[in-house]
Amino acid sequence: MGFGKLLGYVTEDDQVTIKYENQEVIIQVITEEIIRVLVPYWIKYYKSVAIEGNPQVPVDFEVSQAEDHISITTGSVILQLGDDFSFKFMDKFSDELLSSYDGTRTIMGGLSEEALALLIAEGHLFNADQYKNHKVQQLFKLNPEDRFYGTGDKTGFLNKRGYAYENWNSDIPQMHMENMPALYKSIPFIIGKRPGYTYGLFFDNTFHSYMDLGKESTDYFCYGADDGNLDFYFMAGEKMTDIVEHYTYLTGRAPLPQLWTLGYHQCRWGYESAKDIREVATKMRENRIPCETVQYDIDYMDGFRVFTWDEENYEPEGQLIKELAEDGFKAVCIIDPGVKADKGYFMYDEGIKNDYFAKDKDGKVYVNEVWPGDSVFPDFGKEEVRNWWSKSHKKLVDMGMQGIWNDMNEPASFKGPLPLDVQFHVNDRETDHSEMHNVYGHFMSKATFEGMKALTGKRPLVITRACYSGSQKYTAVWTGDNQSVWPHLQMLIPQLCNLGISGFPIAGTDIGGFGGDTKPELLMRWIEAAVFSTFFRNHCAKGHRMQEPWHFGEQTVNVYRKYVELHYRFLPYIYDLLFECQLTGLPVMRPLVLHYEDDENTYNLNDEFLVGENMLVAPVVEQGAFKRMVYLPSGTWIDYWTGQRHAGGNYIIVDAPIDVLPIFIKEGSIIPMYEPVQYVGEKPYDTLELLVAGESAWGSHYQDNGEDFRYLEGEYNLYSFTYENGKLETDMLHDNYEKYKEIKVINL
Repeated sequence: MGFGKLLGYVTEDDQVTIKYENQEVIIQVITEEIIRVLVPYWIKYYKSVAIEGNPQVPVDFEVSQAEDHISITTGSVILQLGDDFSFKFMDKFSDELLSSYDGTRTIMGGLSEEALALLIAEGHLFNADQYKNHKVQQLFKLNPEDRFYGTGDKTGFLNKRGYAYENWNSDIPQMHMENMPALYKSIPFIIGKRPGYTYGLFFDNTFHSYMDLGKESTDYFCYGADDGNLDFYFMAGEKMTDIVEHYTYLTGRAPLPQLWTLGYHQCRWGYESAKDIREVATKMRENRIPCETVQYDIDYMDGFRVFTWDEENYEPEGQLIKELAEDGFKAVCIIDPGVKADKGYFMYDEGIKNDYFAKDKDGKVYVNEVWPGDSVFPDFGKEEVRNWWSKSHKKLVDMGMQGIWNDMNEPASFKGPLPLDVQFHVNDRETDHSEMHNVYGHFMSKATFEGMKALTGKRPLVITRACYSGSQKYTAVWTGDNQSVWPHLQMLIPQLCNLGISGFPIAGTDIGGFGGDTKPELLMRWIEAAVFSTFFRNHCAKGHRMQEPWHFGEQTVNVYRKYVELHYRFLPYIYDLLFECQLTGLPVMRPLVLHYEDDENTYNLNDEFLVGENMLVAPVVEQGAFKRMVYLPSGTWIDYWTGQRHAGGNYIIVDAPIDVLPIFIKEGSIIPMYEPVQYVGEKPYDTLELLVAGESAWGSHYQDNGEDFRYLEGEYNLYSFTYENGKLETDMLHDNYEKYKEIKVINL
């Protein structure tokens, strides 16, 4: 049964209810550019997990009814709705941006159900649920020139046209290749782009959902979900950057991190004692490779019980952390959601006493197996459970922990996935795992962030593997268990760029690969490609080759040191871009198409990226390559290493021996830099260096204490620099922090 005939509408404040014969549709005007379309198949007044507070602003809009449609018009968007929920979004000039598809879905080219079932049974379609009609479903018209960006860190290339994905947070052990339907995160957001037209779509439904972006058909793209509402936000904008700004306005922007958290992290699942941690820390300093932390993976716990410490192998609680802190090392540890089912263990006893754990359909506490053995799962959707979990971090903070890494929070489990009927809550509302699954990691990250903020008074470092749209308000992310293979190095660029424009500016990959055995060339090229990532960590798995650079010889150590030092040199620029993100939502690592969207050479550019607008990076991501072709967009670009100038709008061939990462600075820009240190806090940052590209240039720079929230009370400096005729002029746009003792100019 379809929607039927369009009957009329009712307007109430910022909301228009469209009446059809068989269904209501609710239209909410959020801003002039953002329109929410809600088809309440399930909960009419569903409260978003991703969107907190009320994003609506007062907007003047008009509603009118013609013979065959209703129009809702703001200053930027026109939405027309007709019979059977046909709709069309247009810009203010009445040019079509996005419309519903008026045909029917043709699954797998029209295969019969019998043929489809045979393919599934034979194992040819491992994501079989993609190939069916869904309880919640909407088809959109697909134009020949449409391209799609976003979707978080889904595998594949930058442009998602022609791919089909699922939103179902998944811990998948096999090799992540471009045809993987789902990984650890669910970020159902896309930017649609064709020449002259740009829009965004955010599908706010936490049930298992599906996005076919032109794989199934060249006539339509499709969104579907197993349950819930059809609930999407349409965003209009003149540029792709507008869409990123609108989306992050809705779902929130990542807060400024502590400066040290942007530095280098070293980790291994397999540091099994205090001796292992101490040796790695010592080697880092001996080899003069800057490092902030040697992280504690699961082995530091007593029998994998969360919020405990193994004193037998890691020495008395807090002793190692205090010792390493004297040499600048900060402590970061892993925490999983699975609580060992063990009477007498304080977390289990407290959770059972207070009814904090998820239950099965019969009302018994649900048990599955994770690292500790039989484990139970906190019901993080309940505020009281999050408060309990938040306060439990005091045990870690008292030991000296400064950062928390949330893992296994899809949630992952060893005796099969959690059944969909396991009982959870979303705030005060009872629900089950089918709704909660994709936001389990989101709620865990929120609890961790709030706990660490309250306990330390500093900006929390929270890292998560699983999350949902909006989790960027609480956590950094990494792309999960990658492998030591060249295709995963190649995937780093589109993954981190798409994560960035999907709201997650603080992100990284496991440098060198988590699984498998890396090689010297691969590790050197990986540290080069990752040098501007905002979560900058080398991490690998037990049972595989040790991955610290000194295991690969002197050349690897030298190259590794060079690029870790380079990362520290550019820390103030990275920090400036994260300050900018507070205002615009724009990330640090950006695809070229974000700023050069009318240049067809950028549409599918997978092996280059921008750092902000003023730096272009072209890593070598092919084994054995020592030259590479680089595309430079419009403008004049200056080689960071040689000072050679290149006219944009051209491809060039550059030399890229094993120790060279091609980097280009846009003429007219000023890039702030620091002197390299072994760790943030080794000495005061009292000198600022300005890399000036060209005869005349402009730039700005943000400065605060890099630790707490006093910047929100105005305790910061904002500099504006102008370089002309060999002279630097400095204006203070905001002046409320201790200034640098010296500002140096370095001409490129």
